[in-house]
Amino acid sequence: MKLALLHARAATLELLRLPAYIIPTLAFPMLFFLVFAAPHVKAEEADVAAALFAGFAVLGVALFQFGVGIANERISPWEVYLRTLPVEPVVRFGGRVLSAALFGTAAAAAVVVVALLVTPASLPVWRWGALAVALLLGGAPFALLGIALGYLATPRGALPIANLVYLGLSYCGGLWTTPDDLPDPVAQISPYLPTRGFADALTGVVIGQPWRWRAWSMLAIYTAVFAAVAVWGYRRDEGQRFR
Repeated sequence: MKLALLHARAATLELLRLPAYIIPTLAFPMLFFLVFAAPHVKAEEADVAAALFAGFAVLGVALFQFGVGIANERISPWEVYLRTLPVEPVVRFGGRVLSAALFGTAAAAAVVVVALLVTPASLPVWRWGALAVALLLGGAPFALLGIALGYLATPRGALPIANLVYLGLSYCGGLWTTPDDLPDPVAQISPYLPTRGFADALTGVVIGQPWRWRAWSMLAIYTAVFAAVAVWGYRRDEGQRFR
C-alpha cells in the first residue's frame, strides 16, 4: 500500500506540473455543461444533468490519464527502467488509480459547482455523497478501458483514439442528454454501451433509486471484460518489449 501511495504521489505531482493536462481536464466538462446543458435544462432536470456531466468528467480522466498517459510513457527511458524493478504491476496500477481518482473528483466537483451556481440543481448533501460513490464505482470499467487503450495503442494513435472513444461513448451513452432525447439510430445501440449503464446508474442515485440492477450489472460485466483486455494488453506489451 505504501508503494502504491508513493506511485500515486509521483504521478499526481507530475501531472500538476502540466497545465496542458490540468486545464482541459477541469475546464472541458465544465464548459460542455455550460454550453450544452445549462441554457436548456429544466428545473426538474437540473440534478440529473449535473450528475451526467460529472460522469462525463470522470470518463475523460479515465481515458486520457490512463490511455494517453500510458501510451506516451511506454516509450520513455524512465518507464523502461521502472519495468525492470521488482514491483508488481498491481502496485503501479493502484497508484495510477488513486491519482486518477483525485483528478476525477476535482473534474466532477467543478461540474457540480457550476451546476449549483447556474441551474436550480439542489440535491440534499447526503445524495451528493451517494453520487460521489457512484462516480468512483461506475468509473472503474472506464479506467480499465483506458489502461487497455494505453497498452494497445501507439503513442501517436492514443490521443485521437481516446478522443473518438470519449466523445462517441459520451454522446451515444446519454451522458450529454437523457436517453429519451437520442436520435432513433443511436437509441437502438445505446442500451448496450457501458456509458449507458453509467448514465442510468447515476440517474438512479439522483432520483432516489441507487440500485438499478441492470445498470450496475452492465458496468460489472464491462469491468470484467475491460480488465481482461487490459491484462492481455499489458502482457502483450511486456512480451514484445522485454523478452
